[in-house]
Amino acid sequence: MEKEVVDYQKIIRSKYRKLLRLAEKRGGDKEDLSLIRKAYKVSADAHKGVFRKSGEPYITHPLEVALIVSEEIGLGPKSIAAALLHDVVEDSEYTNDQISHMFGESIAYIVSGLTKIQGIFDNQSSSMQVENFRKLLLSISDDVRVILIKMADRLHNMRTLEDVHYAKQLKTASETLYIFAPLAHRMGLYYIKSEFEDLGLKYTEQDVYKEIAEKLDDFEQNDSDYLKRFSSDIYSLLSSEAFDFSIKTRTKGIFSIRRKMINQGISFEEVYDKYALRILLDAGPKREKGEIWRAYSIITSVFKANPRRLRDWITSPKANGYESLHITVMGPEGHWIEIQIRSNRMDLEAERGYAAHWRYKEDDSGNTALDEWLSTIRENIENQEGNALDFVDKFKLQLFSEEIFAFTPQGKMLTLPKHSTPIDFAFEIHTDLGMKILGAKANGKLVPLSYELQSGDQIQILSSDSQTPNEQWINWAVTPKARTTIRHFIKNEEKKSVDRGERLLRRVMKKAKFDWNQSRVQRMLNHFGINAPSDLYSRFGSGKYHGEHIRNFIQEESGSFYQYLRKRFKPKASKLRDVSIDSGRIVFGPDSVILDHDMSECCRPIQNDPIFGFIEDDGIKVHRTDCPEAINLQGRFAEKVIVAQWAKNASGDFNATLKFSGVDSSGLLLKVSQVISNEMNMDIISLHINGSEGVFSGTISVSVSDRRQLSQLATNLRSIKGIDIVEREVNKVK
Repeated sequence: MEKEVVDYQKIIRSKYRKLLRLAEKRGGDKEDLSLIRKAYKVSADAHKGVFRKSGEPYITHPLEVALIVSEEIGLGPKSIAAALLHDVVEDSEYTNDQISHMFGESIAYIVSGLTKIQGIFDNQSSSMQVENFRKLLLSISDDVRVILIKMADRLHNMRTLEDVHYAKQLKTASETLYIFAPLAHRMGLYYIKSEFEDLGLKYTEQDVYKEIAEKLDDFEQNDSDYLKRFSSDIYSLLSSEAFDFSIKTRTKGIFSIRRKMINQGISFEEVYDKYALRILLDAGPKREKGEIWRAYSIITSVFKANPRRLRDWITSPKANGYESLHITVMGPEGHWIEIQIRSNRMDLEAERGYAAHWRYKEDDSGNTALDEWLSTIRENIENQEGNALDFVDKFKLQLFSEEIFAFTPQGKMLTLPKHSTPIDFAFEIHTDLGMKILGAKANGKLVPLSYELQSGDQIQILSSDSQTPNEQWINWAVTPKARTTIRHFIKNEEKKSVDRGERLLRRVMKKAKFDWNQSRVQRMLNHFGINAPSDLYSRFGSGKYHGEHIRNFIQEESGSFYQYLRKRFKPKASKLRDVSIDSGRIVFGPDSVILDHDMSECCRPIQNDPIFGFIEDDGIKVHRTDCPEAINLQGRFAEKVIVAQWAKNASGDFNATLKFSGVDSSGLLLKVSQVISNEMNMDIISLHINGSEGVFSGTISVSVSDRRQLSQLATNLRSIKGIDIVEREVNKVK
């Protein structure tokens, strides 16, 4: 059978024409269309004769990125042109000066920003170290269109990820979940954030993704009639009250469903908000809030609402501008249904977030919420120092955090991350005030510095010129500005303690007529059980260690040092290890090299599990790709991840644990034992079942030869009447 010949030129022409139609539909004039045509010609010339892994001409990629930028994010002609040109300087002989000459400084600046951050993500041998991450954040703070186009670029790469090899799939997907999804969330691009998460899950936990996708498809087919009936009821109800509106159905993402199942310990069937109705009201800015609350009142007068599930982002929008009213009501036949009520304007901004600021003509008018966020990014970068990964982690957490609103005594409203304390509030007002905070009053009452601010609190900060931060403040503060400033102060104080402690020890040793040299410092470290000289000096400089500690050491130095060593370091039996059995099961890298390694305790890989290697200080650890730690390790430490696979002739037994639960019934334990011992002839290591009020949960540890055998056991256990859920157990990450 001959392979079908694909007419790529026809596909390219179709995409190009669609791009022009979209620009024209959004109000693009002749000058705008001419700009896009010119950018396309330059891009087509730069990428002529270059092909993607899929065999497509490379020009299809910048075309798809430009379509995402225009159609899904809603940016204007300059951004579309920059999207078409985003790889030109990186991959051809065109220079940024030439781009500037042909297209102007604005577009050249965006292309330059995209070129600078290209290596952050595309170089497989590097991880996101602090300078690279700073470049990414600086590109946002200078012109947010740079990261929006980069998101479109990443989105198309994720959509075509099946064309690259497995190791690259895993790295790209992990990276997307680690940084791009949180950025999309913080910028209000919820549709793109959801797709990033779903596609990321598809390649990091393939079996989980496939299982939920299939269940979601079955659920949609079975319940589509119910949703149509309920939607029709809502439509009739609102129509009778003369609303001008439309209704859409929103499907919860596969990643979001999986996260809810894990966080709440529930099954797929127990996730009741898989679908939601979105009511879009056609009302002007002056009437929209009143119409939303009127619709809410009418709906809840007929359908009982769950008060714990009310989310009011109409009265207090999120910091990224998101406005919507979310309610959950009891529909017919006892089903909880989520309803989202918003205006058409709110829906547009909810879908496109900050990107809505640049749509159409990409004017330079102000956007207060956006400007404040960009200002926060710049401030965080300026204040950043110290551990790179800590900086990345803290910033990423802030991207996903919810906001609260608190007021100064004068009535000024401040937006802060959820869980903020008076320390964060004080630093938000001014750094000097934060450094001198002594206490606080919330709504007129004294509260501790660890008090968690609530939306609507009015906060008065009490300060003293003699007050200084201490280490406990870091545990209470949550904003990067407060934590970084406090840590900087403490670090300086520690440096002073180190210098003071070293001077003290030198002086005392000289007085005791002992030489001060590296050997003596090492013996002192051994005596106190400390690893680093700086820690030793700090303890003496801060007063934690005092004269008695020094006298004890001097006494030891005077005659009993070797006895001390024999007492402290007793001979230990060496740990024997059969490297030929364990290490030969797994090979590493493209050349299948055998390396000494250990199986990770957090996920306990077994034969044929998809795996990867991770280089730690004490050796190589092998993890499953669906390990709870996998996204964290591969997103943060890409340079420490190595390709691993099971050797072709590997054999041996593995211990694995399954969790199962369901409805308790007579003889259940016997049936489980028979399936394992009689039907599958497997050895049971341990079996535990707990039952209460008609339901049970349990774990069973067995010895298996490979993943296939464990999967068959899980299938056989599910066939036992009363057992609903059977899952592979992994250790929780602390």
